[in-house]
This record gives sequence, C-alpha cells and structure tokens, in this order.
Amino acid sequence: MGAVMLQGTGSDVGKSVLVAGLCRALANRGLRVRPFKPQNMSNNAAVTTDGGEIGRAQATQALACRVAPRVDMNPVLLKPQADRTSQLVVHGRVRGTLAAGNYRTARAALLGDVMASYRRLRAQCDFVVVEGAGSPAEINLRQGDIANMGFARAADVPVLLVGDIDRGGVIAAIVGTRAVIDPADAAMIHGFLINKFRGDPALFEDGYRDIERLSGWRGFGVVPWLADAAQLPSEDAVVLERRQAPASGRLLIACPITPRISNFDDLDPLKLEPGVELAMIPPGRPIPVEAALIVLPGSKATIADLAAIRREGWDIDILAHHRRGGLVLGLCGGYQMLGRRIADPQGIEGPPAEVAGLGLLDVETVLGGDKALRHVAGEALGARCEGYEMHLGTTTGADCARPLVRLDDGRADGATSADGRVCGTYLHGLLADHRQRAAWIARLGGAGGNVDYSASVDAALDGIAEQLERHVDIDAVLALSANAGAGE
Repeated sequence: MGAVMLQGTGSDVGKSVLVAGLCRALANRGLRVRPFKPQNMSNNAAVTTDGGEIGRAQATQALACRVAPRVDMNPVLLKPQADRTSQLVVHGRVRGTLAAGNYRTARAALLGDVMASYRRLRAQCDFVVVEGAGSPAEINLRQGDIANMGFARAADVPVLLVGDIDRGGVIAAIVGTRAVIDPADAAMIHGFLINKFRGDPALFEDGYRDIERLSGWRGFGVVPWLADAAQLPSEDAVVLERRQAPASGRLLIACPITPRISNFDDLDPLKLEPGVELAMIPPGRPIPVEAALIVLPGSKATIADLAAIRREGWDIDILAHHRRGGLVLGLCGGYQMLGRRIADPQGIEGPPAEVAGLGLLDVETVLGGDKALRHVAGEALGARCEGYEMHLGTTTGADCARPLVRLDDGRADGATSADGRVCGTYLHGLLADHRQRAAWIARLGGAGGNVDYSASVDAALDGIAEQLERHVDIDAVLALSANAGAGE
C-alpha cells in the first residue's frame, strides 16, 4: 500500500512512541506493517532474530507490528563510545568506529545500505512506518543526510512533521521548519501532528489553524499526553527525576548513571513492582546508604565508565554498601567492572589500556574477539529467565565456578562471589520475567508481584494505538501515502 515517515521539529518530540502506536493501530486493522529507521544513535540496542543488533525503539516498534525484530528495520546504528566517536553498526554488524567529523562525510555512502533494507521491508508488507532522527530543520546537516529528508526524497516517502507542544513554542517550531528548509524538502511534508497535549484540545484550535495557515500544511491531529508511553522500554535517554525517600516497607534499588550507560531498559521491569523503588543516580549525588541492591548497568565504554564511577566516588559507596552486607549486581559492562582487572589490548573502546576493577568478583576480563549477539534462556536463583547477550570480551576467574545463570544450551554465564552477595552476568533482560524479579526481591527480604512485563508493554501499545485512532486522521495518513515510492 505505501509508507509514511514521521520527522520531528527536534529530538525527543515523541516520534518513536508515535511510530510504535501507528504501527500497532495499522496492525490492529489487519495490515502487515513494518517499522523502519534509516539511522539511529543510541546505546540501547536489541538483538534481532537474524543475529544482529538494532535500536531498542525499533525492536519495540516491531513488537507493535507483532513481528520479530530484523536488522533491516534499523540499517545504520551509531553507538556513542566517547564525546566525538561512535561505533558504526550496519545491517546489525559492527563496521568500524567513526569520529564525528568523519561520519558527516561518510554517511552519504551508507544510503545504498539504507535503501537496500527499505526495499526488502517494502517487499514483505503492506505498509512501512518510517522514523526520522533529530530534525530536518538542522539544515547544517542536510548535505549527505540519510536520516531525514535525504532518505525521504530518495525513497519518495511522504512526511508528517511532529511538534511537541509540552515543551512550548510548537507554532514557531513547525512554521520555522517550513521557513528554513529547502523548498524541495518542504514539498515532501504533507502535514503535521501536535504531540503531548495536556488538557482540552479545543483550547488549541486557534493555534492549530494558525500553523496550517502559516505553514501551508494541514494538520493530521492533536495527540494527548500518552501516559501508556511510560510503560514502554527506555530508548536513548534516562529521565532524571528527583529521588524521594522510599515509602515505608519499600525496597530501594539504586543504579548509577554513567556517561556511556547502555541497555538501561534492563531495569524497566522493576518499575512494575509495588514494593520496589528504582533510583537512577545522576552524577553529583551519592548512592543512597539505604539501598538494598546496587545495580551496575551495561556500558558502551566499560573502562571509561569505570573511571567515571571512581571520579564520582561511587566506588567508595559500592564498597561500603558491600561491607554493610548489601547486594551488588553487575550487568554486562557492569559485570566486567566488578572484577579484578579489565584489559583492552586491541583498543576496542579507545587507546589500548589495562585497569583495575572494583575487585568484588574474582574474575578478569579481556576485551576483544567477535561480538556475542544471541537470544538465550536459562535459570538463575532457582527461577526462569531469558534475554540476550550483546558483548565483546571474555571473562574468566575463580568466581566463574559459581555462575549466576545456567543456560538451556548447557553453558554457564556470569559469576558469584564466595559470600554470595556480589553477582555478575552478561544476560540482558534478566529481570523481565516476573519469576526472576521475585527471586531477587526475595533475596532482599521482600515479596515480588506477579505482573507480566511483556503483557504490560503489549497492553501499553494497544492503549497508545487506541488514542491515535481517536485523535489522528489515520485514514488520511493511509490515503496520502498510497503512492509512496518503493525506493527504486
């Protein structure tokens, strides 16, 4: 049937959620739908069924379509490793490392990879919902663009522009985009959506008509604040909220936010537990002494993030927590940090280096080798678990003789300290199964709930789709995209 692309007036205007909701709404109408994002920049990634990795948002959007995630849904993924360098993943596999300046000149050569993935998706389905990145108004980045108008024009896909009214200035953001972009780019935009509206939409009627008059684009709807979006997996930003003292009887689980934190959606299932408070600790704040469990999350740059932990004094907090009898869990990069040593002889993350770890596990890690990308399942703490591996490096040592996870394929994963209070694993998604969460909460002296995380995400997608059906002219979206090109 066609395709449509949602671009934004800026980052974080809600494109990912709207794409997921539109995917689910169209799937509920009986259409075969696929998500597509030409280029993504995120350290939150997911393993696909065809053995690669894509952005977490595209995996969620695939779930919205009720299909398995595939590498073609996000052909170019940039994973920031430092302030000016990113790992380049193309079609699910690492292709190298690029500096910021190099990528601006190299990205045009990736358009062929992007178009090849898009054509394959178009051949598999009735409709493709495409997500842009950043904003087309960043005209300084237009040359060689593959994320927004560069793709839209190459594939001849109509565009809807999303504006975020919650942050203010939405009239100027949409009309200003029209004013600064190239006329040929502007011709690709067929209308706009207002997102994150709180209150009575009738109060914005005059502003809505002003945007139509000043931009020349028609409005396709005003989307209310979508509370269900909070139930979806975290994508590429941690929302920092002021931590309140835990309510009486609630267990506090603390996670420090390191500069290159990755796959922090591993912790999202804990938000479902009424007896648990999850505290994401930003730089400048200590890890609270009342924490029952400290989780060290994944990292795109383990050695650099370990140095950040020491700069913040969090290493002192973690060691003191352990001395008081507290539990510590390391996930992937966090697992590596808990060992005695981390070596990067090939300079995978930066200059070749070797550093001391936190020393809470008797293991050592050498970075290098092929990247492990696979879905796995097994048992930990006597309860079922499943998830995926996404890591470079090998971890060995005495504490590996007490693995945290016994995998169904016969392998053992992770390590446990002799006192049983420090554990590490390479398994992402460990806490998604309510039985596994209940086992951890029981170790902390609490009682876990019985909420199915996957079912809660699926219900949230249905809730978002229902709202879009009520507030967006989806029939008009289908009509304008009926003649979208297939990217030949």
